[in-house]
Amino acid sequence: MKRSSPAAPPERAPRSFWFDPRFGIGLVLVVASVAGVVWLVSAADRTVDVWAARSALSPGDSVTGDDLVLRSVRLGDAADLYLGTGLLGDSGLVVTRAVAAGELVPASAVGAPEGVQLASVVVTVRGELPRSVESGSVVDLWSAQQTDDRGFGPPAVLVGSATVVRVLEADGLIVGSAAVAVEMLVPRSKIAAVLEAIANSDAMSLVPVSLPVGG
Repeated sequence: MKRSSPAAPPERAPRSFWFDPRFGIGLVLVVASVAGVVWLVSAADRTVDVWAARSALSPGDSVTGDDLVLRSVRLGDAADLYLGTGLLGDSGLVVTRAVAAGELVPASAVGAPEGVQLASVVVTVRGELPRSVESGSVVDLWSAQQTDDRGFGPPAVLVGSATVVRVLEADGLIVGSAAVAVEMLVPRSKIAAVLEAIANSDAMSLVPVSLPVGG
């Protein structure tokens, strides 16, 4: 009697792929988190070249690349607040407020030579200067006109918000007198009035516009 061959085992149906949406969302969040960290690290490590003052700069000084030194620093979003390499120009710039030696030059502390409407003038101030008045200080220049009887009329502001360039050392006629010579920047439109007050020997005084923090 012929023996029958054993029956072949039934074929298994292919297992269907199972995907949990929560797994996909978690994977996306992990990838996004890693990418964000990488971006933050690379942004924090990014440096920019900006100019720093080689020596102290006073208002009215003309500066070129020889007066400055490049610094590679991390400034982040504040980079636009400082003088970058592309802002110096071939003709240089003019300092509009004091910058200390080694300080990064703020973009607001310089201006184009043709755009600066200030001129330097030396005035003789009666009495001692307030302690806070120094190079870079912003002051109001007050003047009192001399009267016929050698007295003085009521004082008034001759120039508002002028910038002190420097306080000059006393010499010559200034020695032993209660007066101080001060070089300051004033608007060109006020030069004639200041020179007239000097010629008429009007009494002039400086009043700080603001006091330094902790002063």
